[in-house]
Amino acid sequence: FFRHYTMTPTQVVVGAAVLVIAVCIAFCPFHTVPEGHVGVYWRLGALSSSITEPGLHLHNPLITKIAYVQTVMQTDTVRDIPCGTSGGVMIYFDKIEVVNMLAKSSALKTVKLYGVNYDKIWIFDKIHHEINQFCSKHTLRDVYIDKFETLDEALAQALQRDCDAYETGIKVITIRVTKPRIPDSVRNKYEDVEMNKARLLVAQQEQEVVAKNEETIRIQEKIRAQKESEIAQINAEKEAAVSLIREQSKTAQEETKANRAALVSRINREMQLAEHEATLNVTKIDRKILEIKQKGDADMRQYAMEKEAEAFQKTLTPEYMQWSLIQAFAQSLGNNTKFFFGDKIPQAFLNFANAATGDMATFKFMERLLEDSKGEQK
Repeated sequence: FFRHYTMTPTQVVVGAAVLVIAVCIAFCPFHTVPEGHVGVYWRLGALSSSITEPGLHLHNPLITKIAYVQTVMQTDTVRDIPCGTSGGVMIYFDKIEVVNMLAKSSALKTVKLYGVNYDKIWIFDKIHHEINQFCSKHTLRDVYIDKFETLDEALAQALQRDCDAYETGIKVITIRVTKPRIPDSVRNKYEDVEMNKARLLVAQQEQEVVAKNEETIRIQEKIRAQKESEIAQINAEKEAAVSLIREQSKTAQEETKANRAALVSRINREMQLAEHEATLNVTKIDRKILEIKQKGDADMRQYAMEKEAEAFQKTLTPEYMQWSLIQAFAQSLGNNTKFFFGDKIPQAFLNFANAATGDMATFKFMERLLEDSKGEQK
């Protein structure tokens, strides 16, 4: 029943190659850490104290187990969360999304303490716990309407507080909460209540609109009355001001007339005083001019006399004196018919001629002239 097959050398080589490839695939020592993750390793069941960055790395597949831990922003979605309110109504949250991020420096510690699925403990289970706590303390109206807008912030604060307390390195960035599902009967009642509230609100708003319109009319009338009163007051004040201005103007005109008369009188007095002072000044000026003129005439006469004396002094030269003496003597000879002489020319006359001329030639000439005159007389 059994056949005996004989393999050719080629088939043997191909079979060996396939076997080697299968072994390499099964026990490949290479692995790649994705971007945004770190590699965490267990060797012989013990967590290694080192992590690897994204990229290609080596490991021993026989003794090493690898896990990739995400260290970038991620979104964990928690679904179908039951919630029992304080009134005993059971509602469900279809979906709550938690955006969070694990710090790279805390990845090894968090995995060591809480495992690779740390987010189940700190995100998923924690959301269930916080939702149950919230619902058990509030009514259906609070959860569904009144406090729903603050639920996401309350959940984020609660998760972050516990993560920080246990140093997990998880940062809760934001939480998005969908509207919870409530029973149909309750929803119908709420819808009826909301419709009634809406009708009541519309009626209240209509009443408020009517009241506002009436209030607006009253305010407008009040404003109009105040405006008329203010206008009347302004007109009265204006008339009073005009009357006061007229009285002041009349008084000012009277004062102006009186001031003008006083001013004219004062100006006339000042003009008379100025004319009198001008007359005195003219008299003083005329007197001063006369004094200056007399002084100028005296100075001119004195100057003329001084110049005449200087000119006469300059004419008293020996030659002029000689000429004057001769002229006088000649005139004397022409006018007198008789001369009486002594034995000689009077010494005084000769001394005078000599002193006047300072010239012996003149003296000799005078002596000869006398001699000639004496001969003629004989």
